[in-house]
Amino acid sequence: MNRLTGTDGTQSSTLRDEVPWSESLTPYDKEHFTIYMRLLDASADDASEEEMAHLILGIDPAKEPERARKALRSHLDRVNWIVTTGYKELFGN
Repeated sequence: MNRLTGTDGTQSSTLRDEVPWSESLTPYDKEHFTIYMRLLDASADDASEEEMAHLILGIDPAKEPERARKALRSHLDRVNWIVTTGYKELFGN
């Protein structure tokens, strides 16, 4: 794993291309909560996948298109799970 810095200043030394999946919130989710929220905001603002991968995840989609797509999809899937199901843990059911 390498240290990634999105152009908006998002930093993560543990950002993975594929989010570790669980039916409950994980330490990874808690560590990357800010990234998840930025992805939600960017999606709501109709940002392109390329913009989100580059600006938030720190992956250049021109240089690594498959990695950017895979990482973005994985993180968006996870944040959507959190918004629809996982949030219950945040608020104690």
